[in-house]
Amino acid sequence: MMEPQRRQRILALTPRERLIEHWQRLDIRPDYRCVRGPEVGMAMVRGRMGGTGSAFNLGEMTLTRASVQLTDEAAAEAPLGHGWVKGRDPRHAELMALVDACAQRRCWQAAIEEGLVAPLARALDAERAEAARRAAATRVDFFTMVRGE
Repeated sequence: MMEPQRRQRILALTPRERLIEHWQRLDIRPDYRCVRGPEVGMAMVRGRMGGTGSAFNLGEMTLTRASVQLTDEAAAEAPLGHGWVKGRDPRHAELMALVDACAQRRCWQAAIEEGLVAPLARALDAERAEAARRAAATRVDFFTMVRGE
């Protein structure tokens, strides 16, 4: 089973259109209600010099969050899912929350991991590798020649 943090990261990095397309292929259509949002807000981004220094406030960024609950069970047992995405994209955050809630159901876990998250992760890896390949093609190696005296 995939870690929820890794799944959420992959869903957040995936463009909304691709996420919707892959989700529709699974044909999972549960009833749900929005518990919170989707709502757009700001979050403080913190940084560290060199990755180890004292933390400092880098600035704010816009993000959208949503929480949904599946409604086909007793409210106390119904899975609750959450989604956060950078920028202003309520549909993306809501769909992430829905996937998170559905992934908590054993009957849908394998389908979500194999039919949704795995292909999206492969696509993100391929895009990252292509970007690295393009960047490597522009690499310039500098060297110093020693003048003979």
